[in-house]
Amino acid sequence: MDRNSIIGLTLIGLIMVVFSIMNRPSEEELAAQKSRQDSIAAVEQEKKLAEESAQQHSLTPEANSNAVQQDTTVSDSVKAILRQNEFGVFADATVGEEKLITIENDKVRLVISTRGGRMVSAELKEYHTYDSLPLYLFTPDRSSFNMRFAAGTRVIATNDLYFTPGSDGFSVNAGEKNSISFRASAGQGKYIEYTYGLTGGSYVVDFNINMVGLDQVIAANTNFVDLNWEFDAPRQEKNVKTERRNTSVYYHYMEDGETDHLSTTKEDQKDLEAKSSWVAMKSQFFTAALMSKEGLDKPLSVEVKPFEEKDDDEIHAEYLKTLKAEMSIPYDHKASENHAFQFYFGPNHYKTLKDLDVGMENIIYLGWGVFKWVNKFLVIPVFNYLDSFDLSYGLIILLLTVLIKSLLFPLTYRTYLSSAKMRVLKPDIEELGKKFKPEDTLKKQQATMALYRQAGVNPLGGCIPTLLQMPILYAMFSFFPASIELRQQPFLWAKDLSTYDSVLQLPFHIPGYGDHVSLFTLLMTASIFATMKYNTGQYGSNDQMGKQMKIMMYVMPVFFMGFLNNYSSGLTYYYFLSNMITFLQQQIFRRFVDDDAIHKKIQENKKKPASQKKSKFQERMDEMMKQRGYQPPKR
Repeated sequence: MDRNSIIGLTLIGLIMVVFSIMNRPSEEELAAQKSRQDSIAAVEQEKKLAEESAQQHSLTPEANSNAVQQDTTVSDSVKAILRQNEFGVFADATVGEEKLITIENDKVRLVISTRGGRMVSAELKEYHTYDSLPLYLFTPDRSSFNMRFAAGTRVIATNDLYFTPGSDGFSVNAGEKNSISFRASAGQGKYIEYTYGLTGGSYVVDFNINMVGLDQVIAANTNFVDLNWEFDAPRQEKNVKTERRNTSVYYHYMEDGETDHLSTTKEDQKDLEAKSSWVAMKSQFFTAALMSKEGLDKPLSVEVKPFEEKDDDEIHAEYLKTLKAEMSIPYDHKASENHAFQFYFGPNHYKTLKDLDVGMENIIYLGWGVFKWVNKFLVIPVFNYLDSFDLSYGLIILLLTVLIKSLLFPLTYRTYLSSAKMRVLKPDIEELGKKFKPEDTLKKQQATMALYRQAGVNPLGGCIPTLLQMPILYAMFSFFPASIELRQQPFLWAKDLSTYDSVLQLPFHIPGYGDHVSLFTLLMTASIFATMKYNTGQYGSNDQMGKQMKIMMYVMPVFFMGFLNNYSSGLTYYYFLSNMITFLQQQIFRRFVDDDAIHKKIQENKKKPASQKKSKFQERMDEMMKQRGYQPPKR
């Protein structure tokens, strides 16, 4: 054998030795393997004894009876060995009978199971589903709340443990407070304890996790324990598509105070980047949230999974999405550790959420940018003030509309005055148009702008007041669908102002419209058409603008009719009232604004020396004319 062969064989031998050392089982793995082998051997021994006993006593009925009893004893013994092997010091806590304990106040009714010590259902007593059934935020068979940690070579999950309740439940009234504890034993002086506290008149549930004497039980390399919360969000509203679109998981970063959420339209998952003060499972009008003053630390992930949409969801859908949060609780291996949390089970009511003082009111979508500020500082305070008089919500919306239109009255007047000037100047513009050939468009536009400047009329004068009104218009588009105050509140033929009012159910579905007829939407459509027709009549229909206005007069109402047919009837009712008040204001302006006086003023402006400075728009028009080879008219 040559030298290279000897070196090669030596290296191969060394590699095999190193490989075997690196891959040999650890002491914990060897102990676990020995424990499993001992358990299997014990089971086999018990089976062998049972078989021998059965053979010896198979001749008499008495012997058979004794054999059955012995077999049962052997079976129980085997189960005990298996439990001990799987759960260690928690083995005894895996045996028990599930009991349901109820705690409640005037707002919520919570059912807690002794198996897992978890809340299996949360009912809001003041509310009902769209079909008048009790309203549950989650149900026993479609929810899970589980704490999980490593204990030696085992993984312990509280869902496998039976907790002993401290009482049979309780009910508290306003001003009262009570609590109940559930304890899963791990031997003398060792236990996991969940404590639930409830105050009368509150949607908040105090929740404490106590881990006592587990510092030698939980694995030494464990720095945190997992806390998993998951449930399928049940359907609660009439319009299942809108409810599904408003259901997701929200979270609030503790450091920067930013609130964010997962996708509302598709499956989504995210590992959060920083400590969060709460995680909320939000539906259209209700929320189940877990809050922590200490903060929910990383690793922390949230997930949403929509159920497959079907054509008959409007009738048969029971659940919308799976909402899930996987959180972490720090563990410092102390003899006793306590972690305080709070649950919120309640409505998405702006003031109620704001009073929690954790930024949870931001889960209510009030629009973005300036629209959100309009809702927060104008619409909501006025709406709440009117609501304090205990009026019908139909009347509250009417008064809200009148107040807002009164606030916008100066802008509406400026818009009308600008349109009146344009209307008076229209004959001069038409006469000017006859002087130019069709291909001289730029010359015509420049001459028209010169006429506006000479007459002292700003063609965009009506646009600015209109634009200033847009934030309120769009703010209302976000406010009404998100207002739980309107939920299941009837008005006239509408049974629920928070969703569409169906006066006729169609036997078929019209794309872009739906399968029902909303009367408030039809009234809103008619009011848009009437207002636009009136405004179009002020300009005539001979010029290009008049023709475009005529087209818009038919297209825009039809577009809004299809778009808003499935929206909140409170919203379409507001738009209808707003359009009618605008139409009424225009009639009043028409009576008191003298077109002859406006015309006289314009003629006086024409006689003044043309010394006015050109606007930026006019300067750009002149520059375009020069580039095209046209010379602007001398002034």
